[in-house]
Amino acid sequence: MRKIFVAFPLTIAALFTTGAHAEDGALTGAVGGAATGAIVGGPVGAAVGGVAGAVIGTAIDPPPQKVVTYVREAPMPTKKVVVEEHVVVGSALPETVVVTPVPEDPAYAYAVVNDERVIVEPSSRKVIQILN
Repeated sequence: MRKIFVAFPLTIAALFTTGAHAEDGALTGAVGGAATGAIVGGPVGAAVGGVAGAVIGTAIDPPPQKVVTYVREAPMPTKKVVVEEHVVVGSALPETVVVTPVPEDPAYAYAVVNDERVIVEPSSRKVIQILN
């Protein structure tokens, strides 16, 4: 039992140390995942839950409302873009898809793929949100 009580605080401390420079979503996800993992699986669960929570925390952090509004109101492109891969949040768009920067917030870009508007991170092309 003592190992659990010693390892758990050390795991939490490690998460705070490594997550100090992470985005808010990653840090919040890591802490929440670690707490849930500790309850379910003890110290090992805390470590696994912290990593999973950090990944999920960064994937679900939504873009600002002004970016969503801009992408919703942007005119549809004249040429349809169709990809065989299923477009999901967290996946990267193929290099063949042209992404357009959001003028008011260059941290975001968008594309219309398979008749869906998607907001992406320009550098990684990772899908942040799919608008319906």
